[in-house]
Amino acid sequence: MPRLLPALVLLAACTRGATVTTGTAAGASPARAVAADSGETHLADVRQITFGGENAEAYFSHDDQWLTFQSTRDGRACDQQFVIRADGTDLRRVSNGEGKTTCGWFLPGDRRLFFASTHAAGAACPAKPDPSKGYVWGIDRYDIYTANRDGSELKRLTNYGVYTAEGVLSPDGTRIVFTSLKDGDLDIYTMNVDGSDVRRLTTTPGYDGGPWWSPDGTKIVYRAWHYAPEDSAGLRQYRELLGQNMIRPNRMELFVMNADGSDQRQVTRLGGANFGPSWTPDGRRLIFSSNHQNPRSRNFDLFVVNLDGTGLEQITRNPEFDGFPMFSHDGKRLVWASNRGAAKAGDTNLFIAEWRP
Repeated sequence: MPRLLPALVLLAACTRGATVTTGTAAGASPARAVAADSGETHLADVRQITFGGENAEAYFSHDDQWLTFQSTRDGRACDQQFVIRADGTDLRRVSNGEGKTTCGWFLPGDRRLFFASTHAAGAACPAKPDPSKGYVWGIDRYDIYTANRDGSELKRLTNYGVYTAEGVLSPDGTRIVFTSLKDGDLDIYTMNVDGSDVRRLTTTPGYDGGPWWSPDGTKIVYRAWHYAPEDSAGLRQYRELLGQNMIRPNRMELFVMNADGSDQRQVTRLGGANFGPSWTPDGRRLIFSSNHQNPRSRNFDLFVVNLDGTGLEQITRNPEFDGFPMFSHDGKRLVWASNRGAAKAGDTNLFIAEWRP
């Protein structure tokens, strides 16, 4: 999700590599058992695995032993990319400590991963959006990079110099789906894992993002807000904000399409912001975060829904934020980010639970 180059700068950054931190002495603690909230009947043996700062978008390795995630831990001004064991130990920073990162994912074999970073556009954190614009996301100058799990051998995969992020690996390990501004609108693309054979999947005016492959690799779910031909004012406002590297994410619904971009169809019509979709292990339902019950609230909960929009079911019940869900590859656990039990306002931590269907 949005937080949203000269070759010599990139080479200088790559030769420095990442500072690697490991174990509990570096700030990682073993997972701590916490109680599920009342009504969270699908969640058992809930464990908190990070403690402080903003930690989000945690995604499992293929063997379900590791997670990669982004974090402002240790007082950082913006996110860096980390890996951690699923039990909360062996924390390691993967990114080089410059710029801002988002949306990591393990490559086949789990020894390398890819993530998006702005460090080629500048070592400092990108400027925050103008607060006078209200609640907006910055569309920062990310490109996608690969690195070893210890942070070594950082390599640039895309070279667009505009927002290019939100990557997810296909189940067969051959292609990456991602979101980019490279053609002037926020659209969804796929490419080979080496960055070749880039294909654009969406072209409707408006924001398309957060793509995620189905477990069998035949479909992609994504979040979107499109503008009808008669809503010229809305489209104009969207494009004006986009020209200032911002979007206003207060309205998003879920869509599904085939892996080649065909048969695009809307799944939810809930109102509010519905985002961070992924799939249940059987590929029959979507799990996502939504504030549709009170779109003016900061509270988001996790829900599941059938692919035709029926069967909506609420999963989390905490009065704070819950989002970015992913099932383990064996289907037995769910990881997500939440404000629940925060030691101080604004803390977002990672939680893992056994899944009870």
